[in-house]
Amino acid sequence: MTTEPHATIAEQDGIITVTIDRQAKRNAISPEVTTVLWQATRSLAERDDLRCMVITARGDYFSAGIDLSSAPSFDFAGDPLAGGKFRRYYRQHHLLYDEFEAIEKPIILAAQGICFGAGFEMALSCDFRFCSTRADWALPEIRIGVIPGSNGTTRLTRLVGPHWAKYLSMAGRRITAARALQIGLVHDVFEEAVLLDEVYDFCRDLMEIPADALGIAKLAVDMAADVQDRTVQRHLDRIANTTLMSSGEFAARTARFRKPATHEPDRPPQ
Repeated sequence: MTTEPHATIAEQDGIITVTIDRQAKRNAISPEVTTVLWQATRSLAERDDLRCMVITARGDYFSAGIDLSSAPSFDFAGDPLAGGKFRRYYRQHHLLYDEFEAIEKPIILAAQGICFGAGFEMALSCDFRFCSTRADWALPEIRIGVIPGSNGTTRLTRLVGPHWAKYLSMAGRRITAARALQIGLVHDVFEEAVLLDEVYDFCRDLMEIPADALGIAKLAVDMAADVQDRTVQRHLDRIANTTLMSSGEFAARTARFRKPATHEPDRPPQ
């Protein structure tokens, strides 16, 4: 008896795509899905021919959240070590999301459907988020007595501010794609039929940008979000640009804007 993969990897023209496809389980994030994401992420990090990664899914849901049926069964009421076991289990997700941010290449989420729980938290570590018009968003963990503990409070607050982070993670409210765009959770919303076409067009445009500049811009933005001192932020800009302006890429791309030097013979004073 064969088991269908929970997620697949495809590559084309410098783009690596992970597609979650567990429609019978509403694309719940299983250990198998996490393994495939790790595999694609390592390929993106290690291979120069891959320039960006897209994460999407098939069906009505991008993801309904973590697959509780595949998670370890903890007796939280009677096991004094249950908390530690839980943290060890979820650390694989935390490390994966940290790696999303650390890789100096863009990672793009294309949520074609409803995005809840762990799927939502995965999205928060991506550099760019796009969704279809029917992609509602929610963090329902609070309603079973816990908080969304894999980005759903920390990275969400950094992204949309405490005002909306409380609405989503503290009140557990569900929002539409239009509201997600309004609050800055997603960058754009498209009809589902054209979502991936738009996302791949966006990826191809990103790949026209020099890879080193794209990577340094990602690092600089993330560091600026963590370092609030404006003087340090400005120094960071200057240091980063000094490196980039010394590169052959910058010289080649700006050559057409520079006029050739003219050498006129010296003239005797009049």
